[in-house]
Amino acid sequence: MDRGNQTIIDEFIFLGLTNQQDLQVVLFMVFLMFFVTTLVGNLGMIILISVDSRLHTPMYFFLCNLSLIDLGCSLSVAPKMLVNFLAERKTISYSGCATQMFFFGFCILADCYFLAVMAYDRYVAICNPLLYRVVMSQRVCVYLAGGSYAVPIVLTSVHVGLVFSLQFCSNTINHFFCDIPPILKLSCSSTDINELVLFALGIFAGLSTLIFILISYLYILSSILRIRSAEGRHEAFSTCASHLMAVTIFYGTISFVYFLLNSSYSLNTDKVATVFYRMITPMLNPLIYSLRNKEVKAALRKIIGNIFSPF
Repeated sequence: MDRGNQTIIDEFIFLGLTNQQDLQVVLFMVFLMFFVTTLVGNLGMIILISVDSRLHTPMYFFLCNLSLIDLGCSLSVAPKMLVNFLAERKTISYSGCATQMFFFGFCILADCYFLAVMAYDRYVAICNPLLYRVVMSQRVCVYLAGGSYAVPIVLTSVHVGLVFSLQFCSNTINHFFCDIPPILKLSCSSTDINELVLFALGIFAGLSTLIFILISYLYILSSILRIRSAEGRHEAFSTCASHLMAVTIFYGTISFVYFLLNSSYSLNTDKVATVFYRMITPMLNPLIYSLRNKEVKAALRKIIGNIFSPF
């Protein structure tokens, strides 16, 4: 039903990653593998941290929450995308699209805040080790985690509310899920406020947390260089190497999508980049933290040993 150029919409239609039908099954199998690996890796990390008392520390508490966020992000996008690979009409309801956008935006912002909190945890552990248990008490950790959830919920709710208050001229989304840029392109009304809010969110949540992480690591590096023994320096650096790698991958891909591609933005390029930082990164995080972390590897060996040990 149309009113001039405006359309009353009760569902959206995805164009997907490609319109080549012979690739749909192949893409389904590839992304199903990504999805299952993400589920197993992040669920495994959550279970491992929960059952092993040696991992009941602030660092692993935050890592457990990060795995929970990555798990939620995959669940918000992947199931519908997998179904649409095999469907003739790739659709999502109006409310389902708003919900998907909310959880996707929430996960990105929560990732930013938890990575910043984990950097602060490493800063306290390396730069002020004698005060670590006092500064990173259980109450402080709960407050930091609560804030890392609460702030993204508020910010994402405001932005999604603004997006879905727009009037749309079409219901065909040139993407495989309800991302903000392709939705804004459907608007009949001005999107200046939405773009301003999106920019402000990028500065407030993205850039500010990145600067905080960089400053934390400058202090960490300074403290590590003051350690006299090579073994001590190596041990100190190894405690934050996994986090630093996760930060590099996450912010590197985000920067590529939202800054380097800004001058020559295309939705097709955005699709490929989005696949990487929202499908590949959650899959890689458990591998990064398990393969480069001796405590996690020791806990994993213990659980595997208990499972396969004779009665």
